[in-house]
Amino acid sequence: MSRRWSVVLLLAAAAAGVLYWVTAPQMSVAGLPAAHTPDLANGQLMFWAGGCASCHAAPDSEDEQRLRLAGGLELPTPFGLFRVPNISPHPEAGIGKWTDVDFVRAMRFGVSPQGQHYYPAFPYDYYQHMTVTDLLDLYGFLQTLPAVAATAEPSEIGFPYSVRRGIGFWKALYLDGRDLTGAGDEILQRGEYLVRGPGHCGFCHTPRNALGGPISGRFLAGAPSLELSADGEPEGRIPNITPHADGIAAWTADDIAFSLEMGFDPDYDSFGGSMVEVQENMARLPAADRAAIGAYLKSVPAIPSSTEPR
Repeated sequence: MSRRWSVVLLLAAAAAGVLYWVTAPQMSVAGLPAAHTPDLANGQLMFWAGGCASCHAAPDSEDEQRLRLAGGLELPTPFGLFRVPNISPHPEAGIGKWTDVDFVRAMRFGVSPQGQHYYPAFPYDYYQHMTVTDLLDLYGFLQTLPAVAATAEPSEIGFPYSVRRGIGFWKALYLDGRDLTGAGDEILQRGEYLVRGPGHCGFCHTPRNALGGPISGRFLAGAPSLELSADGEPEGRIPNITPHADGIAAWTADDIAFSLEMGFDPDYDSFGGSMVEVQENMARLPAADRAAIGAYLKSVPAIPSSTEPR
């Protein structure tokens, strides 16, 4: 073998090693307390702020049935058909056997207990900003809900998206682990935490690129719906919620808080579509949290509505 080919093979092996390292699932979880007694009231607050029932309750369930987190909701997207899993405390069908480490790793790093990448249809790129305490309280609350034996069918993801290892590249681009609990105005801090953390508002309201990552500089500027209709087109557009004239410039922070509580905009038009469930979840939060969300949304950069096609 010539020296040139030896160098090529050596470089290829080095590149493969780097590739393997970059795409490896994050398994190490730091910062967990040796023992934690969940604050169930806070865990319930995080449950509603995170909209857990909106995706994980069985489709068409109502009232108390929405606390039966059997999964099964189908989400058709440009990347494939995702079916939402069971996250009830059932030991086999759900997450009843998970440890605290398993739960925090899933929420912060998008990694299963078996060491597989989760697809970012699960908004861990937002949940990564949640504090360990809030995550453990949320997990404690989930364990108090009914255990449901139902198992969702597997998702249907075509090549190349079916290669889970490639999600490691996506995470390298879009997971930053930023702490949102630093110094500053406490109300704005709380609002940012709820919007960018458990509330994952940008998941729908921020446009995405071809990789499914949020487009830098377009935070909350509106986007095509992530879900597709039967003909493969986005099911409408998600509105701009920045303080731009295209968005909610005419709304006050109090208007936003009121709308999240009551489901009406300042003109008393009622919310529609998926925002109905979001509002119903937010109505369960303390008034101070809705006020913090309103204050924060009025503080973000004003950006014209996005026009990016799907």
